Amino acid sequence: MEMYEAAAPELAQQAVDRLLIDDDRSLITHLIVTSCTGFSAPGIDLELVQRCGLPTSVERTIVGFMGCYAAINAMKLSRYIVRSNPKARVLIVNIELCTLHFREATELEKLISFCLWGDGCAAALVTAEPHGILLESFHAIVAVERKELMSWHIRDDGFDMVLSGQIPAAVRETLRNDHPAVLGGRPAKEIDLWAVHPGGRSVLDAVERALNLEPTALAVSREVLRLYGNMSSATVMFVMAEMLKEPSGLLGCGMAFGPGLTTETMMFRTA
Repeated sequence: MEMYEAAAPELAQQAVDRLLIDDDRSLITHLIVTSCTGFSAPGIDLELVQRCGLPTSVERTIVGFMGCYAAINAMKLSRYIVRSNPKARVLIVNIELCTLHFREATELEKLISFCLWGDGCAAALVTAEPHGILLESFHAIVAVERKELMSWHIRDDGFDMVLSGQIPAAVRETLRNDHPAVLGGRPAKEIDLWAVHPGGRSVLDAVERALNLEPTALAVSREVLRLYGNMSSATVMFVMAEMLKEPSGLLGCGMAFGPGLTTETMMFRTA
């Protein structure tokens, strides 16, 4: 945790500095921080207020230990805030230092999971202004009977992460059973863009097969995984950043997976 407290605020500040110019900072009304790889009190939210020159009156929320799908929950919460107060300007920061938690292990599943992880941070601004990405709707699926497949526990010798090899099959089954709700009743072929959290190559393969997607549909997710690894909650935001390069008016579906076993999804449009 000492390393997290030292490194996480610095990386998060860099992400915010790339997103906001000085004049924008005084207008931020809400700050949402997601992280499952460290904690402290006072937290990184207060550290960011000080480092980034945000108003001390900013309303702060930490979404902690939800894992890889926390970014979608943060966007969902931001949408609720902006819909209730169109003048709100919500800053989202997803900061994860996954590699701090490599541990001595002999189990194959844990050794494989260590190979997936990376460190990263994403920052995004959610407002009522009609440009960027329009967040249309959200849907959550929790398969409680599969909760043992993914877990994150604090032990005496560090954080203990469990990622079962059965996760891809569980994701595939979930999407096959619930795809009408996930896609808002639309067939997958009507979706132009896919922003899927790349939890691993096998997870992306499972999504592709469950929804009968074209081999190129998840190319952005696969490239983010190749370049950065699985950065937990920050990863899907790296994929979403690529969606900003697309023409306006395209319909997209975002999704991420985490403990529960939880699938968080959203529909969006490029504006």
